[in-house]
Amino acid sequence: MFPTVEQVLELDVVRHGNPRVVAGAAGLGHPVRWVHISELADIAGMLHGGELVLSTGVMLPADKESLARYIDDLADVGAAGLVVELGRRYADELPRPLVKAAERRGLPLVELRTEVRFVAVTGAVHEHVVNAQLAELRASESVHQIFNELSVEGAEPEEVVREVARLAGAPVVLENLSHQVLAFDAAGQDPKGLLDGWERRSRGVRVAARTGHDGRSGWLVTTVGARGQDWGRLVVAGTPGREPSSHWTVLVERGAATLALNRLLERDRESLERQTHRTLLSGILTHALTVSEVALRARALGVQLEGRRLVGVMLRLRGGPGSAALEAQARLRDFAETAAAAARERALTALIGALDDGGVGLLVSLGPGDDEHAALEGFAAALDRLAEPAGEQSAFLMAAGSSVGSLRDARRTLLEAAQVADAASHARERKAGTYYRLPDVRLRGLLHLLRDDARLQTYVERELGPLLAYDAENGTDLVRILSVYLTSGRNKSAAADAAHMSRPSFYDRLHRVERILGTDLDQVESCLSLHVALLALQAVRG
Repeated sequence: MFPTVEQVLELDVVRHGNPRVVAGAAGLGHPVRWVHISELADIAGMLHGGELVLSTGVMLPADKESLARYIDDLADVGAAGLVVELGRRYADELPRPLVKAAERRGLPLVELRTEVRFVAVTGAVHEHVVNAQLAELRASESVHQIFNELSVEGAEPEEVVREVARLAGAPVVLENLSHQVLAFDAAGQDPKGLLDGWERRSRGVRVAARTGHDGRSGWLVTTVGARGQDWGRLVVAGTPGREPSSHWTVLVERGAATLALNRLLERDRESLERQTHRTLLSGILTHALTVSEVALRARALGVQLEGRRLVGVMLRLRGGPGSAALEAQARLRDFAETAAAAARERALTALIGALDDGGVGLLVSLGPGDDEHAALEGFAAALDRLAEPAGEQSAFLMAAGSSVGSLRDARRTLLEAAQVADAASHARERKAGTYYRLPDVRLRGLLHLLRDDARLQTYVERELGPLLAYDAENGTDLVRILSVYLTSGRNKSAAADAAHMSRPSFYDRLHRVERILGTDLDQVESCLSLHVALLALQAVRG
């Protein structure tokens, strides 16, 4: 906001005086808060710091001790510098004691070799200061407007971080208290250079106040949190050795306040860790993120995915579809947090997040010495125990895909886990501490894998099409009758009981099924074909 001594010397009105710095050049970066014209030798008592003193020197003392004391007094109150016009008291040069004292105290001492109007100098500098203050006020108002809108809209952390980076023109990182990256924007720079070794570098940056600057790293850091519950830090990665502008301080503090406020207003939202994990899992499944981006961001979160065996896992809650949408989403988010707690308990490294398809996805990272089955079995048992207080025990199923040796194949194992979960969702019971894999779901699993295949869909229509059309036209439920009959092992009495119908009524409907389909339900091969078609229909319908 304030010009430096050096910038003042560059003003046209000052340059007309042929200024020359004779001492204290190291202090030319001092900010000039105001310009004060005075000939008094004891002016220091009237200053508050940051003033550039203009003088002709007519009232300055002659002895060297008094000249040195004059400079010391100016330096002690924090004066920005001293400008002396030659010609009235000093003809050709300033006295050596004055110059030596200024150099010793690092106070810029400037001589003007041509006469200038001091009032013009004060007017130019004050106009500069006022204009700068007005510009900063407008910029600050703009910043507050932007972040107010982000608060009202309930912006995601990534949006807030992106806006801070855009306005600062520098990389910005949001981290948790464990120095793991929750969100970042590299501001056009190389993300790898920003995030590599982040936790180690971040732990080395400590600031005394809530907002502070670390000169060695160039980072401007502010704590994120509210009501005494801090949960992270927002970092603007500046240039080492360069002081941040006041604009940056406003930005980082306003961004931190927006992040804290949004989290307070939406307490039922998933944690930022889960949200970040979910973004990476979704990025893998949708190809929205490249392999290198996923690896880099996961590493910054403390999840190593490179050079490891990866296993996709899908957790699905039972009985969720009947709940209201918002209630179901909240339940799923809570369950994702429970899954994360189970993984921490078992020291299992994984990305864990609620996915849009109503399940909690995991990408488990295993080391060379880890036993895959033991790791998954232990996690399932821990999840059973932790979910029990919340009433979720045995109310979910767990499915795992085949392990892969490269992050490039992570999508395949995640998709397989989801498909196995879909196939297993019709299982009537799930024993505590167990999980499903593709061999466990047998034919049903194969059909789920093939459900998007046009040939399977054609097979379903060929076998069951007439019966499906009849039900649709007449409002009957003959497809269900056929399914109950086949599920009961073709035992008509047991099937009638399962359908809660009298035997004559049930038999009559079976005969109607035979007529519509043109088949004999006493033939084993016909029934097998129809049973496969019914399972395929369930798979196609999802």
